[in-house]
Amino acid sequence: MALGAVLCLTGCPKSQDQTAANTNQASTQDQAPDPAAANLAPASTDQNAAAPVTNSAPNNAAAPATYSAPNNAPAPAASNYQQSAPPADQGASYNQASDDPGYGEQPVAYAPQPPPPLPDYEQPQAPGDDYLWTPGYWAYSSQGYYWVPGVWVEAPYQGALWTPGYWGFWHNRYGFYRGYWGPHIGYYGGIDYGFGYIGFGYQGGYWGGGHFNYNRSFNNVNVSTAHYLYNRSVGNSNRGGARVSFHGGSGGVQVRARPAELAARHEQHAAPMRAQIQNERAARTDRAQFASVNHGRPADLAVARPLAADRNVRAPAAMQAHNQIAAHEQQHQAQQQQQQHQAQQQQQQHQAQQQQHQAAQQQQQRQGQQQQHQAAQQQQQRQAQQQQHQAAQQQQQRQAQQQQHQAAQQQQQRQAQQQRQAPQQRQAPQQRQAPQQRQAPQQRQAPQQRQAPQQRQAPQQRQAAPQRQAPQQRQAAPQRQEEHPKK
Repeated sequence: MALGAVLCLTGCPKSQDQTAANTNQASTQDQAPDPAAANLAPASTDQNAAAPVTNSAPNNAAAPATYSAPNNAPAPAASNYQQSAPPADQGASYNQASDDPGYGEQPVAYAPQPPPPLPDYEQPQAPGDDYLWTPGYWAYSSQGYYWVPGVWVEAPYQGALWTPGYWGFWHNRYGFYRGYWGPHIGYYGGIDYGFGYIGFGYQGGYWGGGHFNYNRSFNNVNVSTAHYLYNRSVGNSNRGGARVSFHGGSGGVQVRARPAELAARHEQHAAPMRAQIQNERAARTDRAQFASVNHGRPADLAVARPLAADRNVRAPAAMQAHNQIAAHEQQHQAQQQQQQHQAQQQQQQHQAQQQQHQAAQQQQQRQGQQQQHQAAQQQQQRQAQQQQHQAAQQQQQRQAQQQQHQAAQQQQQRQAQQQRQAPQQRQAPQQRQAPQQRQAPQQRQAPQQRQAPQQRQAPQQRQAAPQRQAPQQRQAAPQRQEEHPKK
């Protein structure tokens, strides 16, 4: 048989033997109300009725039973199927005459031997919201016990809870009381199936806000697919033997139903859905699931593929009214959330507009600052250019002044040179004024005429020197000096 199943290993953190791992968190959480308490039906708080009862077994009670296969199957070793002894605080006695494990309910199947112990296995990951875990169990056919794998099942209606079936010893045989869907958790024989089914109530989660809220301490959930989660540990929650799979008899769980569990039995129930029945039938057709073959270790302990719910399952009238009120509240909350969302969007839009306005202002300020900076730079450039121009002009002026000064110095030097050369030409000014004497060389025999410079005391004669415009006369003077010795 091809079942979409997974073979799970022993010792998983989510196995049926799991309890609280963090005692500090457990002590803190125990101080707060347990939300999973809503899974129990309202009932009387009479201590005498609520307390578990310890029973005594008759002297003719059978010894701890071992599983034996039917006549058409080979008998396995007895040690493979021996049940664990019940806890010491629950006693070993049982009064089958006064304690009906079904409390008036009739079994749907009977077996002459007790079922094998419950195997340890891992729970597949929850497929999404509003799926409930239905634990695996031993079913019985004419060929013996076979294991029905645990599986996630879609809840048939909002608020639905699954009460597992269980085996109970009654009238020297074992009867199976089938599980059911209802608004509260009923009695399931005190069997610790694990994953929140600790023997009393259900600690795996609760319905709230229109969805099932998963307790991560007991369920394997993925935060990306399951959105309603919480974490609450339950310490010392193991009521029965760790692997005991039946109630009553020798070696079975000795726990009576509590008032809340009995109250749930009187509520409107829904039988297992078609997909659950098909899951049981599929296990019955697979020989590897039979204890006579697998020796208490089935091949498929849990089915990974979830089961869909039947759409024709109607919730109880009280649950329907409750769901309608819850739906109205959810609708009101959704409207409020929508209004809040719209208000948040408007607020965000307003903030976005403000941010845009501020960004525009900042952009304008930056542009203004950039323009000012550019204007300042241009002003500085103009000033620098003006300063450079002024400096160039000053440099030119200084150069022109230097050139003028140099020209003046050169002029003075030339004048000085001219003045130093002029005395030779200034020795005979009178002879230059009298051209007649040039024509009479005979009169120049007198040497006294060469001493005439004493007569040059008149300032008028000294000032007349630059007025010598006739080059012939200046050139004639040396000729006269050359002609004079010839005489």
